[in-house]
Amino acid sequence: QVQLVESGGGLVQAGESLRLSCAASRSISSINAMGWYRQAPGKQRERELVAIMRTDGSTNYADSVKGRFTISTDNAKNTLYLQMNSLKPEDTAVYYCYSFYRGFNGWGQGTQVTVSS
Repeated sequence: QVQLVESGGGLVQAGESLRLSCAASRSISSINAMGWYRQAPGKQRERELVAIMRTDGSTNYADSVKGRFTISTDNAKNTLYLQMNSLKPEDTAVYYCYSFYRGFNGWGQGTQVTVSS
């Protein structure tokens, strides 16, 4: 399995940027897919896919973040990133790093992102 540790969350104003990081316990190049989900306040059972990247380099983004968020990796550091620009109050959520490796889903502990208006 893969251990994931997120960092980089915080409190920002609308229009500002944040970069989330997710350190993986094994080589990212060996992981089938990695991505970011988020869970907004009051939606305890709903975790929304924000962005995902596969080993072939293909990516998918939620419509709500296209053009503002960018997912990327640094294979040398075994780290996944989510660059978030032009943040909006509706981006407020706990952001979770996700991995799919050898048939198993893995999750980080989550990092809070709060965007004030």
